[in-house]
Amino acid sequence: MASPNILAYLMLFVWPMLCWQMWKRLDPARALIWTVLGGYLIMPPLTVINFPIIPDLDKTTIPNLIAWYCALYVVRDKISFLPEGRMGKALILMYILSPFATVLTNTEPLIFLGGDVQGMKVYDSAAAVANQFIALLPFFLARRYLGTPDGMRAVIEALVLAGLLYSVPMLIEARFSPQMNVWVYGFFQHDFFQTIRQGGYRPVVFLPHGLWVAFFALMCALAAVVRLRDTTAEVRPKALVIVLYLVFMLSVCKSAGVTVYALGLAPLLLLASWRAQVVVAGLLAVVVISYPVLRGLHLVPMQQIVDFANGFSADRAGSLQFRIDNEEELLARAQEKALFGWGGYGRAFLHDPITGQMTTIADGAWIIVMGTYGWLGFIAEFGLTGLPLLILGREALSRFAPPFSRYTAGLALILAANMVDLLPNATHIPFTWLMAGGLLGEAERMRRLRLAEGRAVLRGGVRGGKQKRTVI
Repeated sequence: MASPNILAYLMLFVWPMLCWQMWKRLDPARALIWTVLGGYLIMPPLTVINFPIIPDLDKTTIPNLIAWYCALYVVRDKISFLPEGRMGKALILMYILSPFATVLTNTEPLIFLGGDVQGMKVYDSAAAVANQFIALLPFFLARRYLGTPDGMRAVIEALVLAGLLYSVPMLIEARFSPQMNVWVYGFFQHDFFQTIRQGGYRPVVFLPHGLWVAFFALMCALAAVVRLRDTTAEVRPKALVIVLYLVFMLSVCKSAGVTVYALGLAPLLLLASWRAQVVVAGLLAVVVISYPVLRGLHLVPMQQIVDFANGFSADRAGSLQFRIDNEEELLARAQEKALFGWGGYGRAFLHDPITGQMTTIADGAWIIVMGTYGWLGFIAEFGLTGLPLLILGREALSRFAPPFSRYTAGLALILAANMVDLLPNATHIPFTWLMAGGLLGEAERMRRLRLAEGRAVLRGGVRGGKQKRTVI
């Protein structure tokens, strides 16, 4: 693989300046969305500026840090790092601080005849804590700026617009093969063979892999469906055309997984009530968080899932079976250090006892986190991601629940789909944290409204305990 060209490194310096201008010209909500989403979509992958001591600067850390800087020094705002509830506070502290425990329990090297895998050092814990904090910056900022119905709508509209804009390079790559990153940044970021699908190509553009592009296309298509349901009769034909076009882009991505997600979620977004959408999102979060336990107890029908995939493609079923076999081995490995995990440097993988080479691979975020940080890290990361969905689900079922915005319910389902995709893929991206933070802010706002209404009912301020409501 060729090295990044000068433009790739220049982009790491240019993007902060562009973001600074956005924060000066746009409201904080939209500036935050485009700082994180734009950086994820157009900055070069696998291009890193290494400085001593501080974390690496790349397409993940730079947008997060510049967004925080602009919130503090352009907007001159104060950002709270702790949610209102005790569970949220505990999960954030676990997520940021758990690497200390992981390092302290993994100082010994792994010794093989062909070489050793080094043990963890105190420096590793400091770097990991810094990286965990930086990863959560979109979560903190989104909770501050996007936790309103207007913020939810801004996220949905940004996804639709980004999907339309990104479809241009996606179509070019689908026709001429994935070359955008080569043409612009001078290198290809993955294995080119994996882009060949069904007699053509699936786009990669500037993301790590075609699967990441496919899931981004899914988010955009689902956002367009949410927007379609909220439009007036005059603009509905145009909104329908956008939906159909973005659904077509799903087929361009040539990914069976996102097709299954779309078939399951699009009818919910079109036909179900906001309450049903939020409850389904909460249930999906519960399933994902409990997935390692279900897998460990062999309660997940893996063979039936492989058989279902075989109905789409024998090749895809074979690939899925390969993943499952690797996950079984890695799950057994993770249980050897179940609480705090094995740490970095590939220690969570199985190795050839002679050469020391890794003999397993991991694709799903759940098994990567379990192996690296153990149950403590898994509960922290997946629990914090799913927390807003659990709170929203509880609020939706409450007797005094105020009506939810359609955009809130729709974004909750999109985040739930992202959580489900963390089982086969590692698509936990900065925008995932942004959605989770915005939804947590909205969940906390809905909780305050519900408590206020409940108190009003108890005081007799609302006759019969009911109040006429209008769905937003």
